[in-house]
Amino acid sequence: MGFSLLVSAWLFYRITGGLFNPNITLALFLVGLVKPVRFVLFCVAQLVGAIAASALLSALTPGPLYVNTFLQQGINSFQGVFIEMFLTATLALAVLMLAAEKSQVTPFAPIGIGLTLFVGHLWAVFYTCASMNTARSFGPAVITGFPYPDHWVYWVGPFLGSLLGATFYSMLKWIQYQDLNPGQSSTEEKDSPDLLAEAPPSDTENALPNRDVAGRSAGSVGTCKP
Repeated sequence: MGFSLLVSAWLFYRITGGLFNPNITLALFLVGLVKPVRFVLFCVAQLVGAIAASALLSALTPGPLYVNTFLQQGINSFQGVFIEMFLTATLALAVLMLAAEKSQVTPFAPIGIGLTLFVGHLWAVFYTCASMNTARSFGPAVITGFPYPDHWVYWVGPFLGSLLGATFYSMLKWIQYQDLNPGQSSTEEKDSPDLLAEAPPSDTENALPNRDVAGRSAGSVGTCKP
């Protein structure tokens, strides 16, 4: 799943921004990076696209469609909402920090975003099927007739995750995070540490008077009287 997002985002991020997730679109809308009309159009396209993709997959593959997301045994609704909220917030923050924030690493943002989704799947696939995307859960549910009563978890959890991710990003911008560790996006040689630079003299060295070869200080008398 993470690698498919990596490739898809890399293919389309210069066209539409590579937005395939209404929850990520919501996070971008909340921080002012997506306009209201475009936000609505994106969300409609993502939900309809999920339904169309699920219908196509159901038509082209034999047997029932086993791609629904549902809470695994032992996971209650509250836990499911929390897990989906946490994962979606992490994914939203990765998108905001790597793709929305322009820097030297922006062209490689799909790698970081895809790896974030991949790690999220590794951790939560055995708890909530690791949706992190309302459209991903909605499409298969429509085609299969909503077989699981806990489908609402995949609306509430990711929605709250979008709010959390956008809030944390806004807080980082408010405290001007770029000033906390400046120069991290610089490619200038002058910003690199110079380990061979001459160290300034210490206070002890400054306090010692200059002496000549004979060990006499610079201000001492040159001759001694008997």
